Amino acid sequence: MTELLKTLYVTTAGTSLHLDGDALRVYHADRPGRHLLPLIRIDEVVVFNGVTVTDDLLHRCAADSRPVTWLTRNGKFLARVHGPTTGNPHLRIAQLRAYDSENQTLAIAKSMIAGKLHNYRQLLLRGARDTSGARQAGLREIADQHADALSALQDAQDLDQARGIEGSAARGYFQALPDIAPAAVRGRARRPPTDPINCLLSFGYGMLRAAVHGAIEQVGLDPYLGFLHGIRPAKPALALDLMEEFRPLLVDRLVLTLFNRDQIKPGHTEKLPSGQVQLTDDGRRFFLEQWSNARERPWPHAYLDREIPTALLPLVQARMLARHLRGDTDLYIPWTVT
Repeated sequence: MTELLKTLYVTTAGTSLHLDGDALRVYHADRPGRHLLPLIRIDEVVVFNGVTVTDDLLHRCAADSRPVTWLTRNGKFLARVHGPTTGNPHLRIAQLRAYDSENQTLAIAKSMIAGKLHNYRQLLLRGARDTSGARQAGLREIADQHADALSALQDAQDLDQARGIEGSAARGYFQALPDIAPAAVRGRARRPPTDPINCLLSFGYGMLRAAVHGAIEQVGLDPYLGFLHGIRPAKPALALDLMEEFRPLLVDRLVLTLFNRDQIKPGHTEKLPSGQVQLTDDGRRFFLEQWSNARERPWPHAYLDREIPTALLPLVQARMLARHLRGDTDLYIPWTVT
């Protein structure tokens, strides 16, 4: 049994984090008092621009293999400290050998895409059940196109063809989002996000990336050696790979639900003169609260036939990939729901 620990998110600029015995002490000039959090109950620390982590706390976290991740105010990855590299080096050798095998790389990439498309389809069908008329018909049509894409994916002969199928399905999916959440715009705008929903999606993907990156390191895989995303300088390609099957249900569903429930208020986002939309401090705190709550929700795992807390899904899938690379399973089995 794996204990579900907590990720500590620190967003307020001017905050400093200190080591106090076996606890983490949070200090801010505007919040007097001694605020302590036992380190044993924290599995990761995520801090945003303007937050200071003292050397003694950083050294302790590294010694405990407790990752510390720095993000921009918009959730973009800046840096990460994890401590000594863990895991069996034979696993990383197996990962490299799989990458050097075109057939195995293609098979792993196709499995990851299949997981993403399956979960896209589940979200579309769920949205169709909650609406009617033309919106319902549109969602079901896109869901049928994803079923066709899954069939076509099985016959993909190379990575470019597989990526093309995924890209086409993703464009159809994002075009359909307004039929799930009327506040959504058609299409994905990410660099930079120019509307509130794309702003929340980008921020959520940043949180997901940090969680998946940590799971990969915990298992002992190389986060920079991917299959679907290959090798990309300064990019954790394997983390981007494993994120794909989680995006629809762990991030998109949460963001769309918040908008459909009218929980995202005008004061949660702001538009800059450049046209970019970003979260305000209140918006960032609100979303992280919702994200933290959602990480405790159990999700069914179709292959394992049991429910797993959201926070543990990246670790489970990193272990599933490690099992495949070691030769314990013939295929990488992505996370899907039924």
